[in-house]
Formats: sequence, C-alpha cells, structure tokens
Amino acid sequence: MLRPWETQFWLEDSPGKTLHSKLLNKLTTDIKDGRLTPGSMLPGSRSLAEQLGVNRKTVQQVYEELEVQGWLVTRPRSGTYVSEILPEQGLTSSDQDLVNSTHKAKSPSELVELLYQDAVCSYNSAATPNDGTPDSRLIPYELLARTYRRVCINLSRHSKLGYGDPRGTIELRQSVRKMLSGDRFMNCTAEQVCIVRGSQMGIYLASRVLDPGKGAIVMEELCYLPARAAFESNGFKVISCRLDQHGLDIEHLREILTEHTVAAIYVTPHHQYPTTVCLPMDRRLALLELSKTFKFAVLEDDYDHEFHYETNPIPPLASLPNSENVVHIGSMSKVFAPGLRLGYIAADSQFIERAAQEIILIDRQGNTLSEVVLSELMESGEVQRHIRKIRKQYEARRNFAAEEFKRIFGDKISFTLPTGGMAIWIDISNLVNGKSLDSLPGKDSTLNTLYTDDQISPTHLRFGFGALSETEITQSVQQLSEAFN
Repeated sequence: MLRPWETQFWLEDSPGKTLHSKLLNKLTTDIKDGRLTPGSMLPGSRSLAEQLGVNRKTVQQVYEELEVQGWLVTRPRSGTYVSEILPEQGLTSSDQDLVNSTHKAKSPSELVELLYQDAVCSYNSAATPNDGTPDSRLIPYELLARTYRRVCINLSRHSKLGYGDPRGTIELRQSVRKMLSGDRFMNCTAEQVCIVRGSQMGIYLASRVLDPGKGAIVMEELCYLPARAAFESNGFKVISCRLDQHGLDIEHLREILTEHTVAAIYVTPHHQYPTTVCLPMDRRLALLELSKTFKFAVLEDDYDHEFHYETNPIPPLASLPNSENVVHIGSMSKVFAPGLRLGYIAADSQFIERAAQEIILIDRQGNTLSEVVLSELMESGEVQRHIRKIRKQYEARRNFAAEEFKRIFGDKISFTLPTGGMAIWIDISNLVNGKSLDSLPGKDSTLNTLYTDDQISPTHLRFGFGALSETEITQSVQQLSEAFN
C-alpha cells in the first residue's frame, strides 16, 4: 500500500541521552499527543533508520519494546502500526500522573543500552549470536552432574555452604594457582588470585579498582565492546590504539603515551579480539617495558588460552619480565559453556584485595558449590583431559571452516588461518565493493563494524566456527555466499 506522505521524525529535542531512549520517548510522545493516531502505519525499520541516520537494530529494538508495552502492533507481511487501544486509555488521572512521572534512575550510555538489548534478545531467541562461542553440546554433563552431587553432599554435611571468602574458595584459588604456574609459567600465590563470574566481571572489577583520575584507558581500535562499556561506565576516557597485521601497534602506543596520561591498557594478546592475531614476543616485551617506564597497568584478557592449535602458545604477559603491572584475567567459560560463570583475576595481592572489597558490595562471594566442583575436576585431571579432547574437535572445525570458505568463495575472500581460538577473521572487501551492508544473514558472522563505534565501511567479518558441526558450518557459509551474490 502506498503512503501519501512519509512520516518525518526529529530527535534533537527529544529527551534522553542515547539514540534508543530519544526515539523511544519521541514515538511515545507523538502517540500521546495524537500526532501518531491509533491505527496509523509507521515507517519500516530500515526506512526510519536511514531517515534518522541510526543503526537499524536500534529502530527494531525500540519498535519491539513499544510493542511489548502496548503502544504498537506488528501485522505479519504488512508493517508496524500504532495500537488501536493505547495503554493509557481507561487509567484514572492519578494513575496517568504516575505513568508520566519522570524516572529517577540515571540513563545508561548508548553502548550499554545496545549491549543489554542484545543480551535480552539473545536470551529470548533460539538463534544466539555466535562470533566464537564454545559448543555447549560438548560439555561433559554426566561428569559434572556426578561431581556436583558428591560435592553438594559433602559441603552440606560439613556445614560449608555458608558465607565465605569474597576472593573465592581456597580450593579453587589453589587449583588456579597451580594451573597458572604449571601451564602458563606464572609465579603467583593463592592470595594473588580472585575468583569471579567470568572474564567480564574481572574486567569490570579492574575498572572499579583503577582510578580515572590517574589517566585514560587505551584499547585496541577493534576491541571487545563490553570491556569498553565497563571502562566508560566507571568514568574512564578510552583512547584507541591502531592495529596492524601483527596486532597492537607499539609505535602508535608510544605516541599516545607521550600525548596522554594513561592509567591502563586493555589488550587481548593471545588471540586479538576480534582479528585473532597473536601478539609476537618482541611487542609483548616492548609493551611491558613501556608499562614500567610510564607506570600504567596492563589488563591482559586471556579469554581462550586453552585453544591454541599451532605448536605451544606464547606465554602470557603476566609470566614475562617487567610484568609487575599486569592484571591477568581468564575464564573457564570457554572450556565448558558460557552458562558456567567462573573466571579469575591474577595480580598483586593489593589489587586482589581491592577487587574483593568491590565484590563484597555487589555479590558478597561467588558460588561455593560450583567453585569446589571445578577445583575437584582440575585436581583430578578431568579438566585437562576435557581440554585435550575438545581442542582437537575445535581445531578440526577450524580447518573444515577454512576449506569451506575456500571452496565456496574461492579467491573472492582472503584470510590468515588463526593459530587458535574459535573464529576466523575474513577479508570481504572484494565482495562488499561499495554495497550498502549493515547486517549479515544468520548468527555465525559479524561485520568488523560491530567492534568499533567509528563510522567505517565493512571490510571484514568474524566467522565463529566453535559452536557449529561440520554440516552447520557448510550451511552457514553457503548462506553467506547467497547473501553476497
């Protein structure tokens, strides 16, 4: 159906700190004021996104939220309309005052709001985004179930399920210390280890412990955006450092250090996120030397150390000379599944104590049962056995995914086979060739534009193979091929 006029929207005078909240408030106000009448048709999400110069996903999320609230309705194969029966109809004047009252909570940043909406949508959708997630179908559930049952009985009988150390159980901290010492050449004590609910909590705690008054946070120009959101939420200015084919550009970092006061740098040296590049040893040593000279912390996110396929992995920054300022953050979620929220921080004891003081305020302590279960599995050798098994499976999936991209795309794309991890970074610049591309089909590929808030054209995609069987890999790559034709 043709529309006589395209409805125009102006967000500049709309209340709200983010584009999401501005658009949400604008549409709600226009409906209340009668500009958008019940039953009237709204512009499509793509059309409205182009009109406002925002991401289409922002419009889709606003439409979905207003539909849940009862302001809008979606008619299949027709479009989005203003509801015939509005939520406020029938409310008393006092109830309407409550509905229209100003919310006292402070507004989140646009990045935090987008991350939250993505997380909620992922939870409510069968198609969970995959840019290098582990395959939860490979979890040793029978072994975990037996161990959970045994540990639960023992802890209950000995009255050990009460409040405990906010740094985590001594059993798991000792087990992590042994792993870091034996497998990663790190010399630390149990007092220098803090257990957290995954690496994201470790990143957030680090941003709480560090002082924004001491300077900015440096991050790689393509980076893990939840980490950036954590730093910004705690008052830090974030400065981007260039990347090249070998990872973090040390010379650019030197320039930044001469022009800015820096409190810390956040890096993913083992497999750079998202490009998968492994930072070479000479750059690692140079980074650590700079941290001593300029007195800044190095936040090392070692999120997938266990999955390295070419020879032995390079030792982490925390094991090298001049590593006194390194805060090493790791996770066991990649080993089992994201739902098992267990990670760790390894740093000097003063930093760990400050992190534990922050935990007291938000979580009191971790999950005693899960921590003792993981400790027993680590001490018995079952964790290492499981890692060896699934490492072979993930390596085979990496190789198969690479072969499928070459078979289906030929020389239209290019990539360097990653030495580890669960994703491949693929150059698609020849396929894009000026096309307007703001999304990809399916859930297994993400454009490089997702990893930065700079206005850049897509040139690469990150394809996650870890959570896919060979059949699923072929289907996903074929779907990409059809989209680019």
